[in-house]
Amino acid sequence: MAIDTIEVIGKRISTLKADGVSSFVIIPTASNWKLNLLFAWLFLWTLSGCIVLFNYFTLTNTNIKLVVIVWLGFWAYFEFTTARAFMFKKFGKEKIWIKGSTFNYWRDVAGRGKKLEFETDLIKDLKLIEKNKKDFFTFMSDSFWVIGTESISFTYGAKIYRLGVQLDEADAKELLKQIKHALKG
Repeated sequence: MAIDTIEVIGKRISTLKADGVSSFVIIPTASNWKLNLLFAWLFLWTLSGCIVLFNYFTLTNTNIKLVVIVWLGFWAYFEFTTARAFMFKKFGKEKIWIKGSTFNYWRDVAGRGKKLEFETDLIKDLKLIEKNKKDFFTFMSDSFWVIGTESISFTYGAKIYRLGVQLDEADAKELLKQIKHALKG
């Protein structure tokens, strides 16, 4: 009987091959200091929004109230976006497992998330997503403070699916190679 071992294939990726199943787990971050800094930013952002909201009721000028309402709208958007990113970075992971003729993907956040199942025969065009490193939006989506963009895509039916959140190029290439190998058999 063979002993199953977990192999690390990137900075944030581990793989296990056992009993006809190839599984991959991608953790969102390996940097605790950045996670702590994100928590501090989220805490202070929440505190500032609460202070502004509580002081809103003391305002008498209608124009100032309108400005505060607009500010609170932006505050709420960034509160939600940052809280979502923090939850994913703290409690989340991406799980991929291939067993027989099924390819499964789950973006798990504290046991929640949608599990997707695909027939391996219908997966087409599995490839790296090209990123323009000089593009401002690419730079922003690869920052630590957001969940970010995926690194690998494939077509299933008429829809494109993506996985591998914020992987660097070397890790994405290695994961793609391992997934392709597991899909072959």
